[in-house]
Amino acid sequence: MQNCIAPTPLDGISYFQPPVDFHITGRDGRVNIPWEFPIPLVEESYRAALEHGAPDYDQVGQGMFFALRQNPDCTYAVDYARVLQTGYPHIIAEIGGEAIMLDAKEVDSPYLDRKVNLLKIMALLEQDNAGLWREIGRTLMEKGSRMEAAHLAVQSWYGAEKYLSRSVELAPDDLHTCYQLGETHYVLGHYDQALALWQPLVERLQAGERLSLEARIAAIQRGELPKVPAVDYLTALSVAFEQHQDDQFYEAAAIVEDVLLDTVFCAQFPMAGVYRFLEQCYRAVNMTDKADALKGRC
Repeated sequence: MQNCIAPTPLDGISYFQPPVDFHITGRDGRVNIPWEFPIPLVEESYRAALEHGAPDYDQVGQGMFFALRQNPDCTYAVDYARVLQTGYPHIIAEIGGEAIMLDAKEVDSPYLDRKVNLLKIMALLEQDNAGLWREIGRTLMEKGSRMEAAHLAVQSWYGAEKYLSRSVELAPDDLHTCYQLGETHYVLGHYDQALALWQPLVERLQAGERLSLEARIAAIQRGELPKVPAVDYLTALSVAFEQHQDDQFYEAAAIVEDVLLDTVFCAQFPMAGVYRFLEQCYRAVNMTDKADALKGRC
């Protein structure tokens, strides 16, 4: 039976096992949904449910929303999303509104995490919507390229590959999604897969984009590649960032200098933040000449 599967442990959530034949009812009788799996409840609602024998409509909705926002990949996530879609239109509207708001402004990495979770909830509701899967993948690519989130680069880029692959399965003719999926393959060092995706795209691109992609394809075919996959360099930069936080400025600078020796990587992944970070390392140890030399590159 479905309710034999253990629910995912989540901070601030306790699971209430409903009585037999439990139904979620509310909205003046317009909602009547049978429920047969553990109910996620915030702690206050859980205590109230124990006292009264079962949670009410609002408590169940709040608990499902809280659980999905925290982990949209949790056990029963599809069930929670189905119930929200059927019986809680105001919560669905809130999810969509917040995702749009986050997309409309420049956000930092924690906000990108929130956006990804909201998009994953929406994808649970519309599993055949290629645009949602594409946007999740694109957002993870953005996160994986940020210096402050470099410690999660491997996770972010593999996640991007997964979600963009799903989008391409649903919309195989989408030019930009195919290109972005090829980019994830490239960053992860899957160069043959990148070629397989990019080569058919060339004739469909405008002149400027075509020349750029042709140059990248030719470089792969000539073996002009980063010495290690780009994601490994991003991970190395995260180690440098940790060293900097521990006041190990020489060590941090040495790691960044090694990364910057790979001219192919630097040409393909120009990140002003890396030079700014290296300048900070130099200034922390009074290497002012080296720091001043980087000013124009920051």
